[in-house]
Amino acid sequence: MKPIYLDYAAATPMDPAVLAAMQPYFTDRFYNASATYAAAQSVHADLEAARAGVAHWLGAKPGEVIFTAGGTEANNLAIHGVMAAHPEGNIVTSAIEHDSVLAAAQAHTCRQAPVGADGVVDVHELIRLIDDDTVLVSVMYANNEVGTIQPIRKLAQELQNIRTLRKRSGNANPLYFHTDAAQAAAYLDLHVARLGVDLLTINAGKIYGPKQVGVLYIGAHVLLTPQVLGGGQERGLRSGTENVAGAVGLRTALDLVQNRRHEEARRLQQLQTVFIEQLGAGFPDAIINGSRKLRLPNNVHVTLPGTDNERVIFALDEQGIMCAAGSACAADKGEPSHVLKAMGVSDRAAQASFRFTMGSSTTEHDVNCTVQSLRNILA
Repeated sequence: MKPIYLDYAAATPMDPAVLAAMQPYFTDRFYNASATYAAAQSVHADLEAARAGVAHWLGAKPGEVIFTAGGTEANNLAIHGVMAAHPEGNIVTSAIEHDSVLAAAQAHTCRQAPVGADGVVDVHELIRLIDDDTVLVSVMYANNEVGTIQPIRKLAQELQNIRTLRKRSGNANPLYFHTDAAQAAAYLDLHVARLGVDLLTINAGKIYGPKQVGVLYIGAHVLLTPQVLGGGQERGLRSGTENVAGAVGLRTALDLVQNRRHEEARRLQQLQTVFIEQLGAGFPDAIINGSRKLRLPNNVHVTLPGTDNERVIFALDEQGIMCAAGSACAADKGEPSHVLKAMGVSDRAAQASFRFTMGSSTTEHDVNCTVQSLRNILA
């Protein structure tokens, strides 16, 4: 049978329309966008059009959109950049952030807010961790392992209350709010004013665009120190020859996923329901990890007690079915997921857990074949 790919949280195939939009910048329109001659300035205009296209979906100004080499760099720029500009400050994150947030945050004075058994951050505990010197809060929009959607708007309201109190007390420290929207960008609203965020990360490789291309939205009011120095591109915040092909690809991919997000979310949610029901019927002791209500529509994360996920994943792969145990970025560490651990899942249960993430090519037939293959392997 044809291969069944169920690891869209790790990587998405490039949409043909994205590839077509990028192609000219590898051949005819290869010019350096910072050069002064007319052909290069025409390419620079295309770069700025891509920036404006991204800004449209964020409800932002084009100058607030900074292109990076992927989501990891965008997260690092957000955290290191803010903390370098406010070296006496500290940062608060959730305990289930992507490693590119957690590792960067741990280079500074950092505290982690707990999450509940459903994988949703405890807003009350997070707010309690904020002190007068906290200058940055970073909470992901949707988790890359269990798919839980975090209460970003509620957090933003709480942070605004703190800002108001600081102003009254004479505390001049800023309190910026960053969200990693890498997994959310294909399915959720990205309007920064509605979300109430000051910084936001997008990763093209998660939305049917090119890998190693990302965006960091940086509100005009945010004071941030650049981390990559050189020619002063990207408003001086991210030097380096502009990746025009990548920027055009990201903009095209974002247009595609945002235009169809409601329809695609409904389709995937139906498949998610079928998937979870079939797992329940085939494996009565199966445990679905993460909130069932506050969840990305493409994510099914399940524990099948008594199994060895590594062995089962290899067996599925032999049958042409590709899935994961957790984040691809941490797959080679051989350690239980920090996300599941934060949710109170035991190491033994974590090693019996599987992440299936669906996408544009996933069908109900794929779901049926996957569950049947699991039953055959575990019989």
